Amino acid sequence: MRVLGVNALFHDPSAALVVDGRVVAAAEEERFSRRKHGKRPVPFAAWELPEQAMRWCLEVGGLEPGDLDAVAYSFDPALAKPTEEMGLPDPWDWLRVQYAERAPQFIATALPGLSPATVRFVPHEVAHAASAALASPFRTCSVMSLDGRGERSSHLAGRYVDGKLEVLASQELPHSLGLVYESLTEHLGFLRSSDEYKVMALASYGEPRFLEDLREVFYVTPDGGFRAEAPDWTRWAPRATPGAIQDPAMADALTPDDAHGGLPPAHADLAASVQARLEEVLVDLATWLHERTGDTALTLAGGTALNCVANSRIWRDSPFDEVWVQPAAGDSGTALGAALQLTAEAGVPIEPMGSAALGREWSDDELADWLRQARVPFTTPDDLPGAVADVLAADGVVAWFQGRAEFGPRALGHRSLLAHPGHAHNVRRLNDVKGREQFRPVAPMVLLEDAPEIFSGGPIPSPYMLFVHEVVPAWRERIPTVTHVDGTARIQTVDDSQPRLQATIRAFRDRTGLPVVVNTSLNTAGRPMVDDPRDALELFGSAPVDLLVVGPHLVHRGALFAEDGAAAGVAG
Repeated sequence: MRVLGVNALFHDPSAALVVDGRVVAAAEEERFSRRKHGKRPVPFAAWELPEQAMRWCLEVGGLEPGDLDAVAYSFDPALAKPTEEMGLPDPWDWLRVQYAERAPQFIATALPGLSPATVRFVPHEVAHAASAALASPFRTCSVMSLDGRGERSSHLAGRYVDGKLEVLASQELPHSLGLVYESLTEHLGFLRSSDEYKVMALASYGEPRFLEDLREVFYVTPDGGFRAEAPDWTRWAPRATPGAIQDPAMADALTPDDAHGGLPPAHADLAASVQARLEEVLVDLATWLHERTGDTALTLAGGTALNCVANSRIWRDSPFDEVWVQPAAGDSGTALGAALQLTAEAGVPIEPMGSAALGREWSDDELADWLRQARVPFTTPDDLPGAVADVLAADGVVAWFQGRAEFGPRALGHRSLLAHPGHAHNVRRLNDVKGREQFRPVAPMVLLEDAPEIFSGGPIPSPYMLFVHEVVPAWRERIPTVTHVDGTARIQTVDDSQPRLQATIRAFRDRTGLPVVVNTSLNTAGRPMVDDPRDALELFGSAPVDLLVVGPHLVHRGALFAEDGAAAGVAG
């Protein structure tokens, strides 16, 4: 059973290949095209397919288009309703639906040899739900999908038992927690359908003083749905101009007229209030679902499931014992979910998704060839973990490129920037390297065996960086770089599934006493995460990074820019 999943309609176009119930490959188109999010989520871009990602998935699987049993498209146009009936201000949505109706022909054109009849539509929220429940370690589990919108809904709650979905609740549009959060993102001067994670970070700087007001605006209904439409945000804070919010820690010292774009604290307080209300509503929805299923495990997907603060609140306060979140919880994950759903409907057992490392990779020799062709001096040390740990201990910044690229928005030790967590200045330093707002936190990687001593209030293990934990007070001054303003951190636990990374952190612990390193994504502002060796070299050549680690090979900045280039391309 060979199924290619395709997400293309809204944003983050992607493809995934599932063969006999096993996830073979998955990748976002942005990693190939180098366009952040692949495209903007407007109807006029709905025709754009993840052509490079689709072809790459087939290449990895050793398949031709005609070998596929099905192509799963994560939107069903037959379920769509006119936006005026749904109360959505999107007069061109009909064009988006027409593109979806013609998707079989578009995909067959992009993949010569494929019959359009092979393409099958999978409802958007079902694709989200399948990406969580079917990819999780649980054969029986509850599932919630919450995002901006699908065909006519924004939420699905149900359970999977042996691959079969029972839908227990859904929420019709225009009510959407995701669209509410997107609207707030735009009101605060950030890019809608892109920068919602910035609002989550901004919330930590404010107080939820508008929470009581918002409880009357957003609330759960007895049928497992909710009421949520974007209000007039100016009731609580004026609309911010794009890019105005730079450093909320300075808000008290600035005025709305400040030439540098300072804003009153109301903006951070509004973000904090909406974040707090979102968390309460999600806990209420999870509690409603648990009352009907009694399951021990809850799985989550949809763009809202990328809100790691809310995920931790669900883990702490809902009746479920375990919470598992799809690492590609946004729309990119629907390509995977659609393929898994069709596979399950065919009666094929699903193998749990064991890792988010589903993208492109190169052998050690191929990486060396890349470096030689670029005439870059490099070494291949016997003790790579020790050599990298030396640079980190000396407060160097390391670009880390290892194995298969991650599927989803989180850097998980395959395409990461690493740094010392013990120096407070590294927050500003890394944000400068990446060219992003200074209020944005950076996250810690921690050895699994040491995590319970340092972090609490969230699940451990936490391999996908999708939960927020409290930093134990005794450790906050020891690892200030990764301790956010509210005393939390979005952790990734590292075990022997990543032996080279694990050994590097252990070597760093031997040198510093800290079993933690800073981890942020290997990219600069407005650019997708680094994917291939050329991307890594371009970043290294343009950003103040001290060491590039490419597989087993090291490139030192001093050697790269030395006047004497005679050693270029010579492995040591």
